[in-house]
Amino acid sequence: MNDLTTYLDTRGLPDRLTGGARRIPIDTPAGRHFVWTKRIGNNPSLKVLLLHGGPGSTHEYLEAFDSFLPSAGIEYYYYDQLGSGNSDQPDATELWHLDRFVDEVEQVRRALGLTPQNFVLYGQSWGGLLAMEYALTHPGQLLGLVISNMMASAPAYTTYAESVLAPQIDQAVLAEIRALEAAGDTDNPRYLELLMPNHYERHVLRLPASEWPDPVQRGFGHINPAIYVPMQGPSELGMSREARLAHWDRVSDLERITVPTLVMGAEHDTMDPDHLREMARLLPHGHYHHCPHGSHLAIYDDQEVYFSGLLDFLTGLARSPGSE
Repeated sequence: MNDLTTYLDTRGLPDRLTGGARRIPIDTPAGRHFVWTKRIGNNPSLKVLLLHGGPGSTHEYLEAFDSFLPSAGIEYYYYDQLGSGNSDQPDATELWHLDRFVDEVEQVRRALGLTPQNFVLYGQSWGGLLAMEYALTHPGQLLGLVISNMMASAPAYTTYAESVLAPQIDQAVLAEIRALEAAGDTDNPRYLELLMPNHYERHVLRLPASEWPDPVQRGFGHINPAIYVPMQGPSELGMSREARLAHWDRVSDLERITVPTLVMGAEHDTMDPDHLREMARLLPHGHYHHCPHGSHLAIYDDQEVYFSGLLDFLTGLARSPGSE
């Protein structure tokens, strides 16, 4: 485990003895490891598993859910994916592949006892990509799906970043950013110094960095680059061509996701809102919810609009015949 050593090894103990937290065993090609989950609330007919972004981020920035879902009577689960946060962090690069993460989600679902009558999968950013892939791989396990701030095509995302977002940056600044990326020097403090006002504060969270909420600060501080870089690449303006996810594209497969699906986007997002609208159109039971003042983390910078749409969708699922 990492520096969060105050967590007890709760494997095998019931939720009532661990404050809702559990460490779930996951079998991988590199042996058995444990991932951390935490249940909030109790609703037998509606259980939402939250997939955080990254890859390699943590559940922490999703703590905004605590201000909205409990009062609506919705049960939900925080979950740090393997390699992240409170979960085991093995030094095993062969584990950081999409198919293995999909298998991990399925093992977590089974361990938590989530069923097609009550299981809703929510994914934000990379978590949305993972959620789409899970829905295509295990189509019979879901009551509903939420894809938040994630396009269905990595190449389309990179094109949007390069053709729409990057040109909004002062060209001298952009040249310096690209030079640091080309030199493999993205750990240089100057890289973040350039990106923060020119990209992050415009398209990731539209607040001055000094005002970013504590859960966001903690989440960013705990990103695991050993996962993020090989899967996404070091660049923050699109995926690197050599990244493992660089060619991922499921646009033509969206028609195979037949459960009710909410696609969530924002006007100032890193993800193209027009692409997200088209995703909702292609999904057989898709709905689009737009946050006009939000960015990639509309969960914070257009919070009331974001959660009103999410709660409308979730409570609608709870009333549907399939949730009985």
